[in-house]
Amino acid sequence: MNAIKETHFNFPGQTNFYKGKVRDVYTIDSKYLVMVVSDRISAFDVVLPEAIPYKGQVLNQIAAKFLQATADIVPNWVVNVPDPSVTIGRICEPFKVEMVIRGYLAGHAAREYSAGKRQVCGVSLLEGLKENDKLPEPIITPTTKASVGHDEDISKEEILTRGIVSAEDYAELEKYTHALFARGTEIAAKQGLILVDTKYEFGKADGKIYLIDEIHTPDSSRYFYSEGYAERQKNDEPQKQLSKEFVRKWLIENGFQGKDGQVVPLMTEEIVKSISERYIELFEQITGESFVKPGDDNVLNRVEKAINNALKAL
Repeated sequence: MNAIKETHFNFPGQTNFYKGKVRDVYTIDSKYLVMVVSDRISAFDVVLPEAIPYKGQVLNQIAAKFLQATADIVPNWVVNVPDPSVTIGRICEPFKVEMVIRGYLAGHAAREYSAGKRQVCGVSLLEGLKENDKLPEPIITPTTKASVGHDEDISKEEILTRGIVSAEDYAELEKYTHALFARGTEIAAKQGLILVDTKYEFGKADGKIYLIDEIHTPDSSRYFYSEGYAERQKNDEPQKQLSKEFVRKWLIENGFQGKDGQVVPLMTEEIVKSISERYIELFEQITGESFVKPGDDNVLNRVEKAINNALKAL
């Protein structure tokens, strides 16, 4: 199967290259970023040995769709999407916080709550909530954007006191975060989904704030299915989720959680194909569109050609 495991391109005007867990990022003329969303897959902070065909395309196309659907709320970094697996955008200086917004008590917030905490990132939570309950209104629980190690919870007060973001800019980030989440919630509802929580990243270029990176993908967001949500809550049953949780589950069932001495289970062709199919399902459920597989034999040639053509037009 033809998947993008890694790229080694060399483009005219290339000034830098960065290989992330799942993305290869080329800097052009210190002005543009060419982001190739590879088919590498990570779980438990480990990049798995096999690439998953179409995974990169799924994430890139979902992000592109939602960035376009929210461009009236806040300008974003995207200049061009020349290929299903590629986004080209302007370089922005990222704010050193991620704006996490939660409409429901799930994930990290639910774990903190069940440990007895009634404040998350300086935001007070009501007594008597249970996991996956809808919150009275969405709350912003920011994290620091760590260049090394894990991101950490931080309160708005601490962000302002430490001067990580100015009060004026932070007020804008809050406004944008609430508006984006409201739009994402509206779009999800049309697909029979609940946008539970998500994160947004912002940057600045020429004094202007831009939305950067990806938004509303199953890698950066948590979705529940609307149908049966109330009943499952009432019966204290786990919610039906739309996320990459199924990959983690398969790894756990096969004795791998990223701990020392553990070995990634054998990823057979059948397993790789089934994960690929699940990602395509995610795409179709979130977007309401049919997934189109590019009809080519050499994916790397296609991607390189598309990027070169796009760079000539910049």
